[in-house]
Amino acid sequence: MNSYKITPHTADVRLEVKADSMAGLFATALSGMSQIIKKDFCQINQNHSQNMTISIKSLEPTTLLIDFLSEILTLSHIKKIVFCQVKFITLTETKLIAEILGSKVEQFDEDIKAVSYHGAQILKDKGGNYQVNIIF
Repeated sequence: MNSYKITPHTADVRLEVKADSMAGLFATALSGMSQIIKKDFCQINQNHSQNMTISIKSLEPTTLLIDFLSEILTLSHIKKIVFCQVKFITLTETKLIAEILGSKVEQFDEDIKAVSYHGAQILKDKGGNYQVNIIF
């Protein structure tokens, strides 16, 4: 049930993410951001030679998600890596420790400058599924 949809937004890009768990929501958001950065790169490259461990604390789940994506985006720009996978060591509503895996690239297809908090709010439906809209 995990899915994402990339849609245009005034001078930006909107990512609509749906998942059946919190971990799925974070992983699917990463997949969507990676697709924006380098189209189809993660589907083509399955052997990821670059991995890093990140640790993030935030006040609540939506802020944690935005901080998670922002941290990965920053590392992507610094290291010229597209991160395609995440393995959560710890994931609560306010803290995560995760291993992120990716591969080096020469250039990005799209230069995302920031992950916006504007309008982002993780919602949970009656069926227990999560959804969020993220603007880059």
